[in-house]
Order: sequence, then C-alpha cells, then structure tokens
Amino acid sequence: MNLKAIIVEDEETSREILRNYIAKYCPKVEVLGEAANVDEALVLIRNNELDLVFLDVEMPYGNAFDLLDKVGDRTFETVFVTAYDHYAIDALNAHASYYLLKPISIDKLIEAVDYVKEIKEKEDSLQNTILKPKQATISGKITIPLQNGFEVLEIEDILYCQADDNYTQIFLLNKKKLVSKTLKYFEETLADNGFARVHKSYLVNVNAISEYRKGKGGSVVLNNGKEIMVSPARKKALLSHFS
Repeated sequence: MNLKAIIVEDEETSREILRNYIAKYCPKVEVLGEAANVDEALVLIRNNELDLVFLDVEMPYGNAFDLLDKVGDRTFETVFVTAYDHYAIDALNAHASYYLLKPISIDKLIEAVDYVKEIKEKEDSLQNTILKPKQATISGKITIPLQNGFEVLEIEDILYCQADDNYTQIFLLNKKKLVSKTLKYFEETLADNGFARVHKSYLVNVNAISEYRKGKGGSVVLNNGKEIMVSPARKKALLSHFS
C-alpha cells in the first residue's frame, strides 16, 4: 500500500533532505505537502486524509506535542524527526510510532516507513472482520501473594493489569486485586497466555478486547467497557495478536 504523508519541519534545508530521501528510498510514500510551523501543519492535516506525518519536535510558536494536542483525534501515525534525543521516551510512549535523530539515517528512515506500513496494512486487513485472537482460549492459573500465603486466580478471568508504582492492580470482571509485583513481572509471566502490553502502564487480556479504535493514536475497549489507550510504539505488537 502507498502511504500519504506530510513533512512538518521549520528548517527548509532539513525539509529538502527528508523529501529527497523519501523520494529516493521510500517510493511507497507520497508526500502531499510540507509545513514550517504548527498553524501550517494544522491546515494540511485537516485538509488531507493522511497515513503518516514526519514531525520535527521543536518549531517556532509551538512544538510537536502542541500540534498533536490541537489535532485531537487522529488516524495517522507519527514519526518524530529531531536533533534532540531527550524527547525519545515521551515520544515513543505517548505520541510517536517511531523516532528519528538528525542527521537522518537512511536505514532508520526505511525502518520507520516499513513499521508504519505494517501497522496500516494490519489495521486495514482487520477492518470489518471478525477478530480472532491467535490464542483462542486461555487456560491455567496464576498465584498472587497474600500476607499469610497466596491466592489462586484463573488467568482467563483477568481483564487487564495496571501499573501502580512497584505494585500492580489486577482487574477482573467484578473486582480488583493489588499485588506487590511490578507490571513487568506480569508481562513476562503472562507472555504466553494471550496478554499484550499496550502501554507503559497497561497489560491487557487480548481475548477481553471488544473494540479497537484508531482515534488519538489508538485504543482498545474491553468487555467491561474500560477504554485503554494504546501507545503508538506498541500498536504493531498488539495487532500481531490477531489473524
């Protein structure tokens, strides 16, 4: 599939370099326009159906995060392009599918485009279909520590787990448990049981997902109505659980 994209970058030389790299090395990307600031970018975003936005973090009169806040609901993926690596964690956790440092590596640019392309193709293939988790059923039990022993939970009854500092809240259909284990512990323990880390703070039971939403970068709705945001960098891994 072809990806419709724009470039948002305040430096003309940087826009030209990226435009030329895309034309030469990413033939499946069609650049529909370029913007030098937040206001110009908003016009392009609102007037085009986009798959991908290459976005510089620092711009005059606002930054990339300001732009994305103004956009609100969005179905496009974002690749940050910047000279400042201290934005990486925030970008990947909350806003961007990929992160490119200047000077741009051609190999990393191709990786970023391929990453977004895979996400878009998977979303399109799952549209208007019956979702079938690759692991159709979950069986087994897990123990959680108590002051005087342990409690046994059926894995299939767990809807999602939420990080709470060095603790984890385990949410079942009608109750929750606070456990003195990190979310990373449960991510590793439940890795082969149909659970997906969709956000730095959330681990979800894929079989409990009733809806997937593209808006604001993506979210899932569980059987109990709980909506959980999906970090752009974790979207591909989530979608891989479905066939």
